[in-house]
Order: sequence, then structure tokens, then C-alpha cells
Amino acid sequence: MAPDASNLDAGLGPLPPSPNGVREYDLTIAETTLRLDGRNARATTINGTLPGPILRFREGEQAVIRVHNTLSEDTSIHWHGIILPPEMDGVPGLSFPGIRPGETFEYRFSVNQAGTYWYHSHSGLQEQLGHYGALIIEPAERSGPACDREHVLVLSDWTFENPYRVLSQLKKQPDAYNYQRRTVADFFRDVARDGLGATVGDRWMWAGMRMNPTDIADVTGATYCYLLNGQVAEAPWVAQFAPGERVLLRIINAAAGSYFDVRVPGLPMTVVQVSGQPVEPIETDEFRIAIAETYDVIVQVPDGRAYAVYAEAMDRSGFTAATLAPQPGMVANLPPRRKRPLLTMADMGMDHSAMGGEGMDHSSMGHETPPSAPSGRVPSTAATDEHAGHDMGAMDLASSRRAPGSLPTETAHGPDTHGVGNAMVPVSTKSRLAEPGVGLGEDGRRVLLYSQLRSVAPYPEFRAPTREIEVHLTGNMERFTWAIDGVPYDRAAPIDLTFGERVRLTMVNDTMMNHPMHLHGMWMELENGQGDRSPRIHTINVKPAERVSLLVTADAPGRWAFHCHVLYHMEVGMFREVRVSAPTGHEGHHDAA
Repeated sequence: MAPDASNLDAGLGPLPPSPNGVREYDLTIAETTLRLDGRNARATTINGTLPGPILRFREGEQAVIRVHNTLSEDTSIHWHGIILPPEMDGVPGLSFPGIRPGETFEYRFSVNQAGTYWYHSHSGLQEQLGHYGALIIEPAERSGPACDREHVLVLSDWTFENPYRVLSQLKKQPDAYNYQRRTVADFFRDVARDGLGATVGDRWMWAGMRMNPTDIADVTGATYCYLLNGQVAEAPWVAQFAPGERVLLRIINAAAGSYFDVRVPGLPMTVVQVSGQPVEPIETDEFRIAIAETYDVIVQVPDGRAYAVYAEAMDRSGFTAATLAPQPGMVANLPPRRKRPLLTMADMGMDHSAMGGEGMDHSSMGHETPPSAPSGRVPSTAATDEHAGHDMGAMDLASSRRAPGSLPTETAHGPDTHGVGNAMVPVSTKSRLAEPGVGLGEDGRRVLLYSQLRSVAPYPEFRAPTREIEVHLTGNMERFTWAIDGVPYDRAAPIDLTFGERVRLTMVNDTMMNHPMHLHGMWMELENGQGDRSPRIHTINVKPAERVSLLVTADAPGRWAFHCHVLYHMEVGMFREVRVSAPTGHEGHHDAA
């Protein structure tokens, strides 16, 4: 279908100065009927649109945002990646009471950072219904790679089902939306390629673990349609450019349950920002954007042809796309969708060939690989069954010893099962920062790796941590229960930090799913071997059977959220409070980047 000529977006223009350094917005949260993918959809909108309006600020300004709730239920807005006081962070039941029906809440905070961020509801499953938008902050002084034009691209997923029905389906049958399971035809194809014994052994091993190698996403294109700026690929959102221009694309993954693999077929991309923070420019052909991540890329369009910005769901069950076009009515060619990938034994922590250390992150030296041990409020109290999920199948337990001289490590789980709600423990875990991820890296395209990310400038202060906090990302696929250290949020103690201390936060993924983990209120510095130029991020994707470490400075007193950004994982309990004690004689808060 040809793009609508009226849908041609010229990009962001200059931001006019704000009166007295204060920039104000009024946002109305409402239930609205919209046209999506050729059907009427009842969405939770912000000022009547999905996604909500782009909020723009300049570094150094004061933000004043009045949120008017016209819904019949409580709502909220969290400013994702923004460093601000806890009472402005927008997590009901943790940092503020939420916004009741008919009420208005005024958010007010200093804007002390720049970059690409976003905002969304932190109440129930409203995020799945369209309650999200982009937040762009221009630096006080223009810096970084030059561009001629910039566009904001918000990726998301939409289901015409009630999100609570989706969650109920997942609780009853976790693979309810997996329509890509292996078939008899796949079996005979594998026999022809690998032999009968190897094929039967592979199927037997997966069956013994009660798992499926196609379980890559909980919710798929079986119910989702994938959106880019609220449009589907058949009627794409269209961005304008002039031949020869360098175009900055600010790409945000605002999905509730979908990862996307993003590329511009025929053009290289130069990554210049991650999580709103500048990184040394990296040229690549493709990158995977986890839920809640943001990436800024520059593409130089050499001619007057139309190009696609193609975003394919990680499990290949669907895609969305935008068009870069010099004039209205032009159509970009879309690439064929790739075959759905399969998980491997490496995703189960059973890749013994990788134990030699190649590609390992050595920033956490001295570590042996240990075992993989409805609301308007914070997540619901859908609890993990204390007696469920102990069938390890073919999984073994590895040693939990720590190397001599390593940092003091605190864990909240037992050394054998990593919590009562955990269904599996990988044989081994390792850094996977130098791996592109399932389904990527085998077709000759360059894929962005976490190991490549490097901050543009060293940090003024880069201190070693004084202790390590290790948490395990746990779950039971059969019951669709997800938690941290096997304990759902409603039964978990907070993670306590002392103001000013420096900690290493180590996450170990005991599950076969990817988890995009987000820490509110403070930056995380990814230990990827770059030392004092480690990238500073607000969200990290933790791959299956991966161990990843990040440094955190506890510079923000208050109560903060730490959770998986797969909305349905968070809702059932993969959430934890991080509590930073106030400094002696200080009852205020930290609001600087």
C-alpha cells in the first residue's frame, strides 16, 4: 500500500526558548477509539493519540507537566531514564499514591540531562493499551555528530484482546501464542540434516526440560500487530529527507512484550547514543532493541529513492516499518521476513564448548561461574506457588563457590534452587555481551554488540565497588510465574543501599527468556571491558543463561523500582524495590544526572 501523502513528517524543528526556563505541558489520559490496522481499537491515549505527544525539553530547564486523569481507574506516568526526585518518578504505591479518576497531578522536576527517553504508565497493564510517548531533551550546548534532520520512531505492539485476558491465557498455557512450534515436517528435515539419533536426542532433551526451542517471546504476532509511531507497515509512517542528508533517527522500544531487530536495508547505520547517553560512533547494519531501550542512529541517504526502516520481531512472527522518502507517495521495498530462530543448549546454560572464556567479560575478575541460583499500584500480588517448579529435568547444578579475594556478595536465595519459585538452574552462566542474540549474526550483516559500546568521554570519578549484590532472574514457564531470586515482589524484602556507596550489581538469568532489566533513579554502568568509559545505561537486556555485571553509585536517596520491562513478567512479580538510605542530616533528594 502506498503511504498517505498527508502522513509525511518533516522531522523535529528548532525548539523555541521556554519562558523563564520553565517548560509546561498538559496531558489528558483518556479512553479513545482509534483506527489501528484497519479496525476500531479502544486505547488508553494521551491527548487523544497513540503514541502520546512528543515532549521536548532543553537541558537545564524546569519541567512542569500536569496529568489529568479522565479514566475510571487510577493512572500514572513514569519518566523512563530521567534522573529526578523519587516522588516525581511515577510508581504508584512506591514513590507516590497514583492519580485517581478525575484528579490532576503536577509533575515538577529539573531537567539535568540530554538525549532520547520516553514516558509510560506504571499502573496495571495500561502501557499495553497505548499509554506511552517519546521524551526528547536537547543538550544545553549542541555537541556530538552533526545531522541535517531528526525523526522520532516509537516501536510498540498492540493487541485487540484485553491485556488481562492475555495474561490469563499465559497463566493457563504459557505457549498459547506460540504458533511457530516445531512440526513433524521439521522433524524429518532435521533427520535428513543431522541423522535420526541426533534429532531424537535433541527432541528428548527439550521434552525432558518441558521446554520448547521456539519459546522466544511470550506474546507473538498471533495476537500482536506491530506499530511504528502508531502505524502498521501496510500503511507506514513516512519521514522526509533530502538526498545527501544525514538523518538522525531516535528509536524507542515502547512495546509491552516485543523485542525488535532494526535495520535500514541498503544503508549502514551509525549508532551515536544508547539510553540517551552518547557513545563512540559505531557503524553497523542491524541492532536488536530490547523493550524500554532507546538507540540514536544516523543514516546518510545518498539518493532520491525511498528506504525502509524495518523492525522485525525477535521471534519473526511479524514486523513493522517506516518509510524514508524525499517526497510524498513513494514506496520503500521491504525485505522478506526471516525464518524463525530456535533457542539452543547455550540458552539453557549447557554450551560446554564456550567454557574456555573466549568472549567473556573479564571486568568481574575473581568470579567463578556460580549456579544459576491488576492494580494502579506496583505489580499485582499474583504469587509464585511455593511448591511449584522444582523439576530440573535435564538441568544440573553447578558449584556456588566464590573465588578468594572477590567482593563480598549478598544474595537473597538459597544456593541450590535460587528461590522457591524457580524452575531451573543452568549448568553454567557466562557473559554474552559479545553475542548478537538468537537469530542474528549468521547472514553476513554486522550486528551491534553490547561489548562494542564505549562512552564518548571518561567519567570524572570512576570508583571501584566495595561490595557486590547478586540477583537471579527466575521463573517457571509452565505456570508463567516470574520473580527475582525466586521470590515475587509482594513477598520480597527491598535491596538496601547506603547513600554514596558504590556497588556491583550482578544479574544472573536462570531462565530461557530474555529479560530487559530497568533500574529507576540511578544510572547503571555496564562492565563490558571499557573501564572508565563503560556505557551508562538505564536498561540492560539479560540473555538466557547470562551473567552480567553493572556498577551503580547510590546517589539518589529514596525508594526506587528495579524490574523486568516485559510488562507481563513485571505484573506477576519480577520487580523489586531498591531503597537508598538518606545521608546523615539530609532529608532531601538527588535530582542531577
